[in-house]
Amino acid sequence: MGVLSRRRSLLIKLIVVVSTAWFTIAFLLYSEDRSRPALALSLQNGLVNREARELPEDNAIDPVNPFKNDANDVEEEEKGNLPPPKKEEDNGVLLPPQSLAGEMGKPVVLPTNLSAEVKKMVDDGWLKNAFNQYVSDMISVHRSLPDPRDEWCKKPDRYLEDLPPTSVIICFHNEAWSILLRTVHSVLDRSPKHLLTEVLLVDDFSDMSHLKQQLEDYWAKEPKVKIVRAKKREGLIRARLLGARHASGPVLTYLDSHCECTNGWLEPLLDRIARDSTTVVCPVIDVIDDTTLEYHWRDSSGVNVGGFDWNLQFNWHAVPEREKTKHKNSAEPVWSPTMAGGLFSIDKAFFEKLGTYDSGFDIWGGENLELSFKTWMCGGTLEIVPCSHVGHIFRKRSPYKWRSGVNVLRRNSVRLAEVWLDEYAKYYYQRIGNDKGDFGDISGRRELRKNLKCKTFKWYLDNIYPELFVPGDAVANGEFRNLGYGGKTCLDSPARKSDLHKPAGLYPCHRQGGNQVKHTFCYSRFSTFTGG
Repeated sequence: MGVLSRRRSLLIKLIVVVSTAWFTIAFLLYSEDRSRPALALSLQNGLVNREARELPEDNAIDPVNPFKNDANDVEEEEKGNLPPPKKEEDNGVLLPPQSLAGEMGKPVVLPTNLSAEVKKMVDDGWLKNAFNQYVSDMISVHRSLPDPRDEWCKKPDRYLEDLPPTSVIICFHNEAWSILLRTVHSVLDRSPKHLLTEVLLVDDFSDMSHLKQQLEDYWAKEPKVKIVRAKKREGLIRARLLGARHASGPVLTYLDSHCECTNGWLEPLLDRIARDSTTVVCPVIDVIDDTTLEYHWRDSSGVNVGGFDWNLQFNWHAVPEREKTKHKNSAEPVWSPTMAGGLFSIDKAFFEKLGTYDSGFDIWGGENLELSFKTWMCGGTLEIVPCSHVGHIFRKRSPYKWRSGVNVLRRNSVRLAEVWLDEYAKYYYQRIGNDKGDFGDISGRRELRKNLKCKTFKWYLDNIYPELFVPGDAVANGEFRNLGYGGKTCLDSPARKSDLHKPAGLYPCHRQGGNQVKHTFCYSRFSTFTGG
């Protein structure tokens, strides 16, 4: 009987041990599944955990958590290892912990010893987006940013109380998930609700799956966000016109799909339009680094205004002294001859009065100069507003493909010159070898200018952009030909990007204009030699 009792006791112990072992293994497997392997990346602003995972071929990723980058951060915060979330100034938006990647606009620097798997994901992100998508995916879509405003901008009663609301229009084509969400969230988080009629996301016929139903689902519970979809690939200009037709706000604000708005960005823009509906306003465009997503900004003393050259290319230059003398503080709005075109606000009725964009323009290019010229020449003003800052990723190439065989920028620029430049159009034509090509019907645009009783381009140059050198003002212009070597070589410079910083030299004369006119030096009454 004692032997039987001992055997029964041994059996019970065995059952208990086996059960305990089974539950322990199951718990460990469950815990391992909950805390999947993470890749620790050493960054300038601390350690950030990013789950190493395969990205689908179409670049679709799971929806970004609006408030946290990683579930581990929630656990750490509960343990007291992370500081409590902060709130945006004045609007109560919950911010991620400041120790997360990219907070306060700080750079996210990847280590050099990435695994082959991670390096492939980084390279794929660059290929598809022309910026570091991998780093963007590490950063919260609600990340905090520095406040770049001068104290002058923050003074009480700086802006009118009764400001018009705006429709924010963001056009996109195959944009990366995290960067698009961060753009929209920055608008929602940092815009007073009563001043934001809606955010219109205009999809220019994207074919990536994360921009289809996944995007609809993400914004389904945000009533201010509306998605408008083009039925075919339209290009930036016509996509913006599509957005304008669906907008219900009295003011239109255009933003690119890879931007971040800062605190107090909207009120200064709307204030200028509230005071004069014919004022077109642009924020200061800060630079978001395409590699680290660092937010670079300068105070109002570093503000530039827009210009252009006779290749009808936009450029930036310092605020002229004649403009500076009109203001007591550098943070006050300044007149700008042209706009960059990607980020601006305009009264919808005034935009329509000006004929919106030239619908004959294709895809993109030249539309910013056209809107700039007709704003000034047809009764409006164009300003840069230093109290408004919006960051923008400047890509070094376009990741998008278009049909080949058509020089879209030249076609648009010729339409622009034919309608708005009057006798000064010849200086652009000299630089393209007088090859205008087929630029379509412009009779409607000329009729628009006539009906609006717009001023001449000479008036614009004399009053708005007198700093621009006009080739016709030179005592002499043309090519520099070297007669010492048979008269067959001319002063020229190569046009490839890799040669832009090389000095001019002697090259065979080709009599086709181009750089031999564009970069030829003209003798002027006002300076010894001036670039043509």
